[in-house]
Amino acid sequence: MTNAGIEHIVVVGGGQAAGVACQTLRAEGFQGTLSVVANEPYDFYERPPLSKAALTDADSSLPQIFSAERQANLDISWHRPLTAKKLDPKAHELTLSDGHVLHYDRLLLATGSRARVPDEQWLNLPGVVTLRNWEDAKKLRQRLHRKKRLAMIGGGWIGLEVAASACALGVSVDVLERQGRLCERSIGPEVSDELQALHKQHGVSLTLNCKDLKLETAGSQQVRVVVPNMVNALFDTVVVSTGVLFNVELAHQAGLKVGQGIIVDAFGQTSEPDIYAAGDVAQHPVLGVCPQSWSYAQYQSACTAKSMLGAPTAYDEAPWLWSDQYDVNIQILGTWNSQLQCVVRRESKSVVFFYLDEKHRLAHMVAFNQPRAIKLGKRWLQNQRWLKPEELSDPQFKLMSLK
Repeated sequence: MTNAGIEHIVVVGGGQAAGVACQTLRAEGFQGTLSVVANEPYDFYERPPLSKAALTDADSSLPQIFSAERQANLDISWHRPLTAKKLDPKAHELTLSDGHVLHYDRLLLATGSRARVPDEQWLNLPGVVTLRNWEDAKKLRQRLHRKKRLAMIGGGWIGLEVAASACALGVSVDVLERQGRLCERSIGPEVSDELQALHKQHGVSLTLNCKDLKLETAGSQQVRVVVPNMVNALFDTVVVSTGVLFNVELAHQAGLKVGQGIIVDAFGQTSEPDIYAAGDVAQHPVLGVCPQSWSYAQYQSACTAKSMLGAPTAYDEAPWLWSDQYDVNIQILGTWNSQLQCVVRRESKSVVFFYLDEKHRLAHMVAFNQPRAIKLGKRWLQNQRWLKPEELSDPQFKLMSLK
């Protein structure tokens, strides 16, 4: 497979992964037609600021990935706001919601994800919103700047970031998590406890194990949150952040192999040789899950774009994400499981949780206000370095000596 003979590439999606892929395609010398199908009217933009600056800054603007000049230099043929309705791998054709048909030589699916809501009827209630795109952020920002009372349904990373942003605006915040602890799927109980303490310190009310939670209308302006034997309260705004659904419908229709997301190899290639996938919707070829992070969208999509042009480039980065809450930067590296040994290193303004396997090699770590430790951790992961728990836990021990 070479760049020669590739005249038309179609990208389905308008987020970060799609934007980085387009930039990489041009940087790698692709001069053919580059068509992008997006269901929003905006140029490529990032999602992470939507739960932070986009909410707290009344004058914040669309967090575009590229400047207007760089965006124009990509020379994109836009099809927006439209959706892709039918994908025919044999004919190499994509049919759009307006009936237009695009023929492609290579196609990239960067369709991302959408909010998963336990009860779709919730969205019909006044004041109930989700947060997945720029329009959602603008709507929520308007409500939060009225400084009233917010219920955050979901204690995952996005939910906790929204809670912190709302607190910064003087909003009273209640977080209601259906599981037994915060961010339960991605971190150990020690880190969940640290997060819980952080939010309580800032006045957030936290309620866990809200499995039978219900939302009811309470007049034209408020929503009642009901959890049997726990909560029965009125809120002006309710944000539902209970996970996502990956947009794999088009892949299913086209007969691609699909698991949690679209199944790809290390080069981003799907079960159809001329179709690739990147970003949230692309299932990690080793972990078997869909990482939802800035770094995965950024680097996996770049590797995939190069591979699309005949320069196979494998994505082999360790999972890495971060979250800014209040004045704390939290970085997460690797993947957690309950069999790992936790080693805690606590200093005056920071804490690091190291999780080691049975051979005392780093498998996962979470650092609060300690980005340098994460940089070291990336090297340790890559080199499979053996570590001593007693050194890691000693705040007097210099971690840099293990560089």
